[in-house]
Formats: sequence, C-alpha cells, structure tokens
Amino acid sequence: MVALADIVRAAGSAYLHGHAGGLLAAQRRALADIGACRTAAMGGTVFRCDTCGAVQYHYHSCRNRHCPTCQEDRAHDWLARTRARLLPCDHFLLTFTLPHQLRAVARRHQRVVYAALLREAAAAVQTLAADRQWVGGTIGILAALHTWSRTMEYHPHAHLLVTAGALASDRLSWIQPAHARFLMPGYALSHLFRAKLRDALARAGLLDAIDPRVWRRRWTVHVQQIGSGEHATLYLSRYVYRVALTNQRIDRFTDGHVTFHYTHARTGATRRVTLPVHRFLDRFLQHVLPRGFTKVRSYGLLSPGRHADLERARGILTSHASTGGAPTFGAASPTAPPSTVDAVRAPDRSMALAVTLIVLCLAQRCSVCERGLVSTVTLRRHGGPRAPP
Repeated sequence: MVALADIVRAAGSAYLHGHAGGLLAAQRRALADIGACRTAAMGGTVFRCDTCGAVQYHYHSCRNRHCPTCQEDRAHDWLARTRARLLPCDHFLLTFTLPHQLRAVARRHQRVVYAALLREAAAAVQTLAADRQWVGGTIGILAALHTWSRTMEYHPHAHLLVTAGALASDRLSWIQPAHARFLMPGYALSHLFRAKLRDALARAGLLDAIDPRVWRRRWTVHVQQIGSGEHATLYLSRYVYRVALTNQRIDRFTDGHVTFHYTHARTGATRRVTLPVHRFLDRFLQHVLPRGFTKVRSYGLLSPGRHADLERARGILTSHASTGGAPTFGAASPTAPPSTVDAVRAPDRSMALAVTLIVLCLAQRCSVCERGLVSTVTLRRHGGPRAPP
C-alpha cells in the first residue's frame, strides 16, 4: 500500500525547491515530519535477544497532527476523554459552511478567520438557545474545524455538537427544546452567523478585502438530530483527528501522478482523482493548520470555566433518568457516573496500553530462537550514540 509518507519522501525535496519562499512554516514542518515518520531520523527502540543476539529496530512516529499514520490512536484517545465530559442527553450536529467568497481571505489569514468561524458559529447558537422560543437556557457546545472536501479541495466549515436541551438560568432544572425533534431553524442561524462573522472580520480589519455582495446572500447552516452523546462523539471523532487524506484512500503513485479515491456524497459511488504529484501536495498542504491552533473548542456548559454548571446539569439529567420524572436538581444518584474531573484524572486508554506494551516487550520471547528474552534500548532522534544502521 502506498502511504503519504512514501510520496513525501519521493517528491518532497523537489516540491520544496519549486515552492521556495511560498510555504508557511507549519506546512514545511508537516512535510519534514511526515517524510521522517517511522524512520531513523525520529529515533526509536532496539529490541535485542539476550540469547541469540537477534536485533530489530522500531522507529518512532512523528506525531504531527497532519500525518495520517499517527492520528488513529489519537482519535481513540480523544473519543474516550470526550465521552467522559459529555452530558447524558441527545445531541444535534450543526454544520456552518464558509461561503466561497470568503475562502481567499481565510487562506491568507487562517488563524484569524478560523478562530472567528468557530467562535461566531457557537455565539449564534448560544444566542438562539437563550430564547425560550427555541430552548431558553445555557447549552453545551463542542466545535471542530474542518477545511477539506472529499476531493481535498479547500472547503472550510465548522461542525458543532450541541446538547438537545439546556440548563435553566436558575440552575435548578433542565429545559427541553420547545419543539420536539427540532432544536432551532437553520435559516435563523445563518442570518445571525453571517452578521456576527461580518462584525468579527470588520474588527480584524479584513472587511475591505471581501466582496460586499456576500453579506446579502444566503449562507448555509445545516441542523441534524444525531442522537445520544456516545453516537455523536463517535461521528465527530471522524473529523477531529482525521487528516485531509488517509493512507487507505491512496491507490497508486506512478509516473509522477497520485491517484486517490473518495465516496461521492449523493450517490455513494466510489470515484477516483488522479493529480500530478505537485498538485496533489498543493491540495494536501492547504489543510495544514497554523502551529498551535486549537481546532476543537468548547463553549457554554462544556467550556473550561463552567465545570460546576456542567456537573449540576449532569446531576439533573442523571436523576431524571433514574426516576423517570421531570428533570429537577437533587442529590446525586448512587448510580451516577463519575465526575468529569475523576474521569479525566483516571489513566486513559493510551497510557494503559503503553504500560501494557512495555511490560510485554520486556518479557516477550525472541521470535528467532524462541528461548531468549527481548530487552530494549531507546535511540535518540536524529542519530546519537546508538543510531540505527
């Protein structure tokens, strides 16, 4: 199977030479990390048999968030942590799409526009949720940035996971949405989101670079009921740590061209795209985020400063589930789940797995002689006194 790292190692140097001065620092770092991932440049671990002397080298991953090889485990870990924080209620998935007239400005000012996209989308939802016509309280929001289409073209949008209900202003009850199976209208959200984003870009001094006609056109906001928090986070985890292209979607790399496949949104049919390698890398690198940019953010009840309100809402919902009555605040049920703090402080799955693997590696039998025990030696990155051959 062809991996993205194979393509970067084969064509990355020529691509960098042809784009001298045209790449952002984060894009250069992504190319360097992906090309070095699981090679001697990253260091690794030596496995040596104490009986027959057989040696195996296992190189470290780059852990760059844009490397498809490194993201699967991180998605599982994020899913475990997030499930512990979400409230035990149904959720809606809201998608806010940035109009194509704003994409050129977004590409040039990524940090400012991406942050405004997430922040103002959440603010629009919170404004309508505070109105009793729709909900009437404080909701919980988990927002994730997504910048690509299925063909890796530039398509910035935000996915918001929103609680189907809210904590009342008196913090004593949980309010269900005013309309069953309906949170709030997409058309109202689009108008409000458009106005808030326009104000945000004006404050950033970017309004003059935007075609003013975009503020008079209809924007797209999609509202979808998605069910329980567990199902919703599983759906969202596909976006949080998935990069623009997974290795499984790359079909071949021959004669300087890359072919990858995707699933058509409407028909469900598998289609293929073939691009020259430099255009393929162009498409991939346009989705590399600025260094340190937080692509997943929490608002409302899920924001870091609202832990007390979050646990109060959890107690109300847990009490309601155990008694079958109306959601009211009371003493925590004996069967209530552990608090968010306890869940986060508990050893996560990745730590437990790492410890298990270390123990197994230190105690496992040699696969060559089947008699000796395998010991390990850690190699430093980029060479060192015990660099691999």
